[in-house]
Amino acid sequence: YGHGLVQVASLLAGVNSKKQVVSNSKGLTSYFSALTTRLWFGVDSIVEGLRLRKEGIQNPIFVLGATLHNRLAEAVRENIMVSISNFDSLRALAKEKVRPAFHVKCDTGMHRQGFLPEETPQLIKLIKLFKLTPEGIFTHFAAAKDILYPTYTREQTRKFKEVVRALEKAGFKKLIRHAAASGGALLFPETHFDMVRIGMGLYGYPPSPEAGIRNYELGITLKPVLTWKTVVAEIKEIPKGSYVGYDLTERVARKTKIAVLPIGYWHGYDRGLSIIGEVLVRGARTKVLGRVSMDMIVVDVTDIDNKIKDKGQRIKVGEEVVLIGRQGKEAIWADELAGKIGTSQYEFLTRVNPLIKRIIK
Repeated sequence: YGHGLVQVASLLAGVNSKKQVVSNSKGLTSYFSALTTRLWFGVDSIVEGLRLRKEGIQNPIFVLGATLHNRLAEAVRENIMVSISNFDSLRALAKEKVRPAFHVKCDTGMHRQGFLPEETPQLIKLIKLFKLTPEGIFTHFAAAKDILYPTYTREQTRKFKEVVRALEKAGFKKLIRHAAASGGALLFPETHFDMVRIGMGLYGYPPSPEAGIRNYELGITLKPVLTWKTVVAEIKEIPKGSYVGYDLTERVARKTKIAVLPIGYWHGYDRGLSIIGEVLVRGARTKVLGRVSMDMIVVDVTDIDNKIKDKGQRIKVGEEVVLIGRQGKEAIWADELAGKIGTSQYEFLTRVNPLIKRIIK
């Protein structure tokens, strides 16, 4: 989710890259140690799973996405569970001398990966023919974060239960059942089954405004964990009437003091925030001027600087600027920025360039 694969997993598992226990004053180590036997890491690919094993993560790892047939042996070697969502993958799994643990993915209405409910008889037939033993079964909801339209989620839940019953009737009675991500976990408690897959909620954001309201009703407080900072690279004053940035999209109406920040769309600060974005300087919001460039933005610090009587205390090169997070009494979070450009906090956070170093504090 843009927060750092290894950093997040290491913190949650209670280990760092040197395979040592993390020690901190907030008692997180003991808390997460108590979760270790129950805490699984859901990853997108075998590549991510292998990276976590390389970093010393011993928790169960489950690949939610597709696993290429020629990489199933790696899953076995590193004790990584895979999902099987189509008949080709099922046949490929059956050909392996040693087979990785797997969960069956069923498509109850999301219409991405998964066996359709009407394919269940054929699925059961082949599982028995190939002498396979699934450890779990799961589905994914298309609209569980929308409490105003529960019908579709409930219909998906009904279909999922029917598929589970069919497999149980066929003799597979100890399947780990899971369906709910953050939205389902918050809004549809009947979908919790044996396990929930918390994604965005783990990082402090409700998956939707409706889910945020439900958080409040349940007394759940989510706090975003990621702060994204940059620094002032240059300060200058430009005359009234000056154009700022590419394409002359903005012209200042007064003599303006600008701060140049070394951050741009290459880093993940979306170009759609041109002219409408804001950042925090000295605990105050200040506007992005003109286009967001590939690796620079310009912000107006005139009003902030004018309030500082001591010239020696005015904004300087190297000063901290917050793009996402809290500074003083003000805060700008990813869902606000995402709303400005017509997307979600999911996209905004996952597009923060992975080459930018993540630091856990």
